[in-house]
Amino acid sequence: MTTTTVVARLRSAQRMPLALRVILSIVCSLLCTGLLILVAGKNPFVAYQHILLGAFGSWPRIVVGLNKAGPYMLAGVGVALCFRGNVANMGAEGQIAMGGLAASFVALVGAGALGAAVLPAAIVAGILGGAAWAAIAAVINLTRGVHEVLVTLMMNFIAWLVVAEFLHGPLGEIDAGFPQTPMFENSAWLPKLIARTDLHVGIVIAVLAAISAHVLLWHTVVGFRWRLAGASDKAANYAGVSRARSVFGLMLVSGVLSGVAGAIEVLGVHYRLIEGFSLGFGFNAIAIALLATLKPLWVIPAALFFAFLETGALSMQRQIGIPSSLVLVIQGLSLIFVLCAVGRGARRV
Repeated sequence: MTTTTVVARLRSAQRMPLALRVILSIVCSLLCTGLLILVAGKNPFVAYQHILLGAFGSWPRIVVGLNKAGPYMLAGVGVALCFRGNVANMGAEGQIAMGGLAASFVALVGAGALGAAVLPAAIVAGILGGAAWAAIAAVINLTRGVHEVLVTLMMNFIAWLVVAEFLHGPLGEIDAGFPQTPMFENSAWLPKLIARTDLHVGIVIAVLAAISAHVLLWHTVVGFRWRLAGASDKAANYAGVSRARSVFGLMLVSGVLSGVAGAIEVLGVHYRLIEGFSLGFGFNAIAIALLATLKPLWVIPAALFFAFLETGALSMQRQIGIPSSLVLVIQGLSLIFVLCAVGRGARRV
């Protein structure tokens, strides 16, 4: 088979409807991961059954996936916006951590003084914590010329250390056996979306944020400037679009969204701050942004796919004893195949 024939077939595959490409990619990922499960000595059909049951087998399992999807959605939208503007923000994880820390501080310290206002105050604190952490990275990048990838990655590690310092110090629960804060008062918990369930309003906040980001990106002057800055430096300079303003604005918006994600995680899932609660969130957000081809609205189904895939894979690990490393490989292969299906949008990064 000649190179020309291969290229022609690849181009023909890219012209297939997106839904069909995604379905074929999932089938291919199942075939590949099935071989790995066989090598591990397990039945792949039983494994896939437990993935589905773990994700959708009961209403409580669906609630777990929806609650997990909310923070993923928020952080993914922020990363997608940054990548659209040619800003390689790798710091969502640290921004989530600082948002969760700020929200937890207000939830613990202000519970008595603020009363019913403690919940909105904690969410605002989460916004400010994530935005401030992102703003620091943007200022370092713009004033000292340090690349945003390096700055945001390093600030993730600093954020983890800051959270750990507070948990081992003034906010930590005494004799807890694990670095965590005391449980928040009920007034600081996110309200439930459906009574007598664990489903909270975080998923609604995340969907509204994705819709707002879509409007901002495609229907405002600021969004046009961000897209222009991401498409061409020369065109942006010619049009008088300031890269510094674009970088700072995009990082700030991403920090706000990640800060809200951190606040939702501690106020709606754990009801306390625990060490390492944000680990993995930032890099998962990058994968979700790529799955969504950097379109804010597409982040909604991408985050849901990722969240339910993760909950199903973890359930499979518990039920049939597949090694955790193989679970990560299965998740990674599934994402790679779907990324290949969405194609051009992911390649723009």
